[in-house]
Amino acid sequence: MAKKKGNVKKIFVIDTNVLLHNYKSVYSFEENDVVIPIVVLEELDNFKKGTDLINFHAREFTRELDHLSGEDLFTQGVKLGDGLGKLYIENGKGYSEIVRNVFHEKTPDHRILSITLDVIAKNPGSPVILISKDINLRMKAKSLGIMAQDYENDKIANIDALNKDITTLENVNPELIARLYASHDGIAVEEFNLGFEPEAHQYFILRGLKSSILAHYAPKEKVLNKVEKTQIFGIEPRNAEQTFSLDALIRKDIQLIALTGKAGTGKTLLALAAALSQHKIYDQILLARPIVALGNKDLGFLPGDAKDKIGPYMLPLFDNLTVIKNKFKQQGPENAKIDELLKTEKLLISPLAYIRGRSLSNVFFIVDEAQNLTPHEIKTIITRAGEGSKFVFTGDIQQIDSPYLDSKSNGLSYLTDKMMGQDMFAHVNLVKGERSRLADLASDLL
Repeated sequence: MAKKKGNVKKIFVIDTNVLLHNYKSVYSFEENDVVIPIVVLEELDNFKKGTDLINFHAREFTRELDHLSGEDLFTQGVKLGDGLGKLYIENGKGYSEIVRNVFHEKTPDHRILSITLDVIAKNPGSPVILISKDINLRMKAKSLGIMAQDYENDKIANIDALNKDITTLENVNPELIARLYASHDGIAVEEFNLGFEPEAHQYFILRGLKSSILAHYAPKEKVLNKVEKTQIFGIEPRNAEQTFSLDALIRKDIQLIALTGKAGTGKTLLALAAALSQHKIYDQILLARPIVALGNKDLGFLPGDAKDKIGPYMLPLFDNLTVIKNKFKQQGPENAKIDELLKTEKLLISPLAYIRGRSLSNVFFIVDEAQNLTPHEIKTIITRAGEGSKFVFTGDIQQIDSPYLDSKSNGLSYLTDKMMGQDMFAHVNLVKGERSRLADLASDLL
């Protein structure tokens, strides 16, 4: 998207959804110029009120624009910074004839197309490209001969690395496996002759002729240590990935975790069980998820007050809590402790928007359905981490409810790609569904 050596300067026309995705996106085009159609400002104005992150982005871009603005914004443009191009606001000349002939409705999208055609006419020597996360708008633009692209700057390059299975090493020396079973401090990774440098907190299945063991790579000590299958707050792992997930969730030196995988693999349940098992260590356990309405409905269509409206969106989180409670006797001390934690809000289940702005020191923070967050939203959450906190992001990068995100541009993929290899981060991709055979079959075939 940026200018390459020997190419002429480009002009990028920015759609509303790009600014709502990342309010600092105007700084992403290097020395090329950026044009904001006036209708985009009108659309942003409709998003300024509200508590969701998308409303926060609309307000932040307005402040950003106010910082940059001046009389030249509509004529000569204003400089975006050293090494960057200029920013312009373009009023346009109304609906162009070609847009009126092809698209009969007068909509904001069609006004953006008309303004883009005006920019092309005013700049015959420069490539003009419409940047939008709306696939339909990009198709409409191309039908009019306008170059159009998705916003690519925060898309990851290699999605396969996120979907890979746990690394399995075959034909491992049985003596090494026996030593690893007996060792409390682990064995130097060099002894295993891996042939590659393992990632920080990478997990392995080591198999010999007659024995096998689950192992974890400790980056500071540079050793492989055994991972034991243990029950955590009533939840017993059913496969290697779940065992590794619980191991990462209770390791003190891992502060940031991404658990990816299809529905039914146990991501949120494992995270919640691990959090409850450590409730004495943390001041609070927060379990949150973004509200993404489905079926063309939003909160305004649901009856009741704010609590009643958000209730249906939080039900999956309460369902996971119920699964854990059912592992114990109804009048047992574990259920009594969970009820006490809920009553005192030491365990708080809430929409993600209600969490923003809070102090996040010494908390165990689980963000469910993180694939529906943008990279900038993920960054906003993590940068609020205080001392002693652990952040866990769970989600399925193949099931995204937001129309402007995909498997390469969502926040969970971006987080995992950028943090891979850091000594305080761990990622486990859960492959095998454990909800039921029927659920697993439906996930694979339907």
